[in-house]
Amino acid sequence: MQPSRTSPVTVMLADSNQLVLSAMSEIFDRDPRFSLVATSATAEGFLGLVMRVPVQVGVIDWHLPVLGGGKLIEVLRENETAPKMVVYGDANGEMPRLAMQAGAAGFASRSGSVEGLVETCADVAAGKMVFPFIDVRKMRQDPVHSLSAKERAILEALATGLSNRELSKRLGISTNTVKFHLSNIYDKLSVKTRTQAIAYYYASQVSGTGRHG
Repeated sequence: MQPSRTSPVTVMLADSNQLVLSAMSEIFDRDPRFSLVATSATAEGFLGLVMRVPVQVGVIDWHLPVLGGGKLIEVLRENETAPKMVVYGDANGEMPRLAMQAGAAGFASRSGSVEGLVETCADVAAGKMVFPFIDVRKMRQDPVHSLSAKERAILEALATGLSNRELSKRLGISTNTVKFHLSNIYDKLSVKTRTQAIAYYYASQVSGTGRHG
């Protein structure tokens, strides 16, 4: 028998509420799928820790002092070793959409169970984008339809996890042309990163707004 399918997913947590932080720590500590590396009560503390000890998944409160969750995600996305970020917050209002646009990989509601957060983290670690509280129809009037056939093909290929070099080989175009098309796609979808573009693609498929015909 194999001892385990994979190594535990390394996780770092940050929340300004010590009770929430303790509850999250306990749940992740108990789950053999995860290895809890560190916790912090501030965005700056999380940033300092994750720069020294890279982890696979980061779970943060959107209202982390002092930087805030959105700014923290933006700072981290410039780092190649940055963890996939999950925002644990209020599902009412704009927070899920703002988290996705900032570059988070997932969102879990504070009104749900902590176990639900853990499952979200497991899905994110496996490469999924988890935004169950977003209706992309409200984000814009279906900008996916504004993409050209080539841009749609690139977005679909991008969603399978291909790098720019792999996209270049698959589509028979140069990497510079890939970058040019990606820049246009980001502009049309009002996103800033490939992670956000992939999240938008999957969300539009789920809602049906990305289908045409």
